[in-house]
Amino acid sequence: MPIEDYSAAAQKIAALLKTLTTNGRLRLKYRITAGQGAADPDGLEAREIYIELAGPDAGLLTQRGGELLRALEHIAAKIIRLDNEEHDKVSFDANNFKAMRARELKLAAETAADKVRRTGQPFSFAPMSSRERRMLHLAFRAYDDLATSSTGEGLQRFVVAHPKGYDTSKLAGARPPFSGSRGRR
Repeated sequence: MPIEDYSAAAQKIAALLKTLTTNGRLRLKYRITAGQGAADPDGLEAREIYIELAGPDAGLLTQRGGELLRALEHIAAKIIRLDNEEHDKVSFDANNFKAMRARELKLAAETAADKVRRTGQPFSFAPMSSRERRMLHLAFRAYDDLATSSTGEGLQRFVVAHPKGYDTSKLAGARPPFSGSRGRR
């Protein structure tokens, strides 16, 4: 279900945040931007509502790879009744954590693109969240000669960049390069 009333959606998210800051005693300040102003300048997220969080407790939200930020996004998407496919329309960030991660992913895409072009071989990224995999897929849209695929299952799902026209059936048994802490998303 698309977001039809940005003001009402923003008010519901503000009520959630007020509950967290009041009852949960989290020391956070927040700014909610909805509609055109919420657009991601890098074009890696389809966000329509953007919530920036700051304050003494903002660091709690970014621990463990931003687990709590993702949880807040999930809860907010449920509160405003978004379908699962539309979960990326709501984006929370704290202390520019996700903005910096988006830049990291964009740089990783550029580096992987160079390597794939140079070697002609696929490049496998580490396992990551569905949102980050989507961001990588979007970053690779800038390369006409390259494509991406997701492979693996559950927490071990990862992105593989490869030349366009590459036989992706060869990726069926592919394994991620490593399963570090980012793989537990």
